[in-house]
Amino acid sequence: MSPPATSPRSRTRRLATLATALACTAAGVWCTAGTASAGTLTGSFYREPDTPATRWLAANPNDSRAAVIRTKIAGQPASHWLSNFNLNTIESEVAGYVGAAASAGQLPVLTAYGIPNRDCGGASAGGAPNLSQYQTWVAGIARGIARRTTIVLLEPDSIALQTCLNSGEIDARNQALRTATQTLKAAGAKVYLDAGHSAWNSAADQAGRLVAAGVADADGFYSNVSNFQPTASEAAYGRSILSALNGRGVAGKRQIIDTSRNGGAAGDWCGDDNTDRRIGQYPTTATGDANIDGYVWVKPPGEADGCRYAAGSFQPDLAYSLAATAPNPPPTTGPTSPPTSPPTSGPTSPPTGPCAAAMQVSTWQGGFQGQVTVTAGSAGVAGWQVTWTLGGGQSISQVWGGTLSVSGSTVTVRNAAWNGRLQPNATAEFGFLASGTATTPALTCAAQ
Repeated sequence: MSPPATSPRSRTRRLATLATALACTAAGVWCTAGTASAGTLTGSFYREPDTPATRWLAANPNDSRAAVIRTKIAGQPASHWLSNFNLNTIESEVAGYVGAAASAGQLPVLTAYGIPNRDCGGASAGGAPNLSQYQTWVAGIARGIARRTTIVLLEPDSIALQTCLNSGEIDARNQALRTATQTLKAAGAKVYLDAGHSAWNSAADQAGRLVAAGVADADGFYSNVSNFQPTASEAAYGRSILSALNGRGVAGKRQIIDTSRNGGAAGDWCGDDNTDRRIGQYPTTATGDANIDGYVWVKPPGEADGCRYAAGSFQPDLAYSLAATAPNPPPTTGPTSPPTSPPTSGPTSPPTGPCAAAMQVSTWQGGFQGQVTVTAGSAGVAGWQVTWTLGGGQSISQVWGGTLSVSGSTVTVRNAAWNGRLQPNATAEFGFLASGTATTPALTCAAQ
């Protein structure tokens, strides 16, 4: 599936002219993935093998542009867009993509794009026929995720672009986004909401919109999708939004920046015929900025915005112009082989105490993923915590579905806000990514 364009023509008048800059640094310096820490994500993003770019390459192996497109675009991970509204296929589509990423030991990135009246009827109009069916669609996404590590970028332009909605429709959309966020979080996803970009709404305005749309329940926000603002500008914009959120009592959020096409000129949103565009920072979680969880190619380079070409169509001329002068990507890091068959630790019979926990482990060279199921006892629990001891050389880099604390070699994961209260014999799940050699430790579960 190719993603549609997400930026309406009316956005043009909102854009300020910004100086040409290369991604994440001063002009003239190209950033590559390093070993610096980031926000809450580690590891490599999943590179989907079947995309419009790879299909074009298969059909045109001898094209003079093929080598550049293969190395600098098709060889890089980009978000998988869920943009065709189909209640019958959404769960299987998500399950197949997320399952393939899990098997590769990599992080899947989904862009959910199905809100009613999306793009305010512009080049990418469509989506669900109503908000009730939209929530059914989101529930299908959640079932496909099935508590596996997944990054979900929820509904581009749904918050920054609301000019076509009256006040009642804005309230209904905000409620829909809050509900969708909670549904996806309960499925184990890390969810980020739409923050437009740095040359659109002010940070204070955007922060207010994010709060109304339920960012308190999300992991943060993303910016620059289908736009071209320099990474430095987006990072500064993100800091301003975070400050405004903190002023509204919402803390602990992170930013994701779309760097797919921001390595050249900024300006008019449509990139179909602008030869000054360049690919920006290659996708990475190693941003070196604690506020930024990742640089992600949300809009795959080479796919049109809907001006000169059909929205979402792959155009080799666009792809080549974006990548021709860019340096080669940094060496691939992270797991390179599929996980082994997962062993399981912990009880499989009903708990005799307040709760019990069982861990399933998937491994790859140099690291592993743990998925823990918490089962309440016969009395149920209002909250839970799971404790175990790290093995030698192990360290945990990411947790979802719970809150992590580490003291020496003792790990404690407490329930998240949405999955602590369990009825008798009910279950909740959390997961984590870790480095080192996998073990199946003894788990202790206690009520909070």
